[in-house]
Amino acid sequence: MHTLEIDGVQLEFGNRRILSDVYVRCDTGNITALLGRNGCGKSCFMQIAFGTMKAYSVSVRCDGKYVGKAHTQKGLLHYLPQFHFIPGSMKVATALKHYQVNVQDFTTDFPEYEKDTGKQINELSGGQRRMIEVYIILKAPGKFVILDEPFSHIMPLHVDKIKVLLQSLKKDKGIIITDHLYKQVLDIADRIYLLNNGKTHHIADIEQLITYGYTNSL
Repeated sequence: MHTLEIDGVQLEFGNRRILSDVYVRCDTGNITALLGRNGCGKSCFMQIAFGTMKAYSVSVRCDGKYVGKAHTQKGLLHYLPQFHFIPGSMKVATALKHYQVNVQDFTTDFPEYEKDTGKQINELSGGQRRMIEVYIILKAPGKFVILDEPFSHIMPLHVDKIKVLLQSLKKDKGIIITDHLYKQVLDIADRIYLLNNGKTHHIADIEQLITYGYTNSL
């Protein structure tokens, strides 16, 4: 088992403190959910953990050893941002191969995309493009994955298939996920954190989400 820990995060924009007391732990074999209202700093936290956003302070550790910029550590961590990250002119098959993802595996898992592997990314719909990006990040070799809104713009059938894929992949990876479709996230989460007022709260009972005002019902 491997463990990824992120804490000591301090982030301010002007006089506004965004993150001040954050601790998130993710183990291989587990799916860790990070919930929170829009604008609470979830995406900033994920970029800081990945090493592509600067913070006043942060500590990222893998198996207890400090990691500087996680995105520079080969085979450690992959990150799915909210925005499209694959160049539109790149072909689907090329994108898969670039991230060391087997094209045949992809078309086996999602046979409806078999006819699209020779297309350029920008020839696809937004939902198709997102589906491919999610798959690439999940299947690329690495110990950990951070997913920011992976279900966004994806049809319900594919959301269900992604959930099954997440469950099958977690035996070899640690996965941190956030999505506004929080009930879908709760279905698969082994550990839950709520980011509220710049601080994370470990949620041992999902009824606490109501107590903290994240939702009115579950």
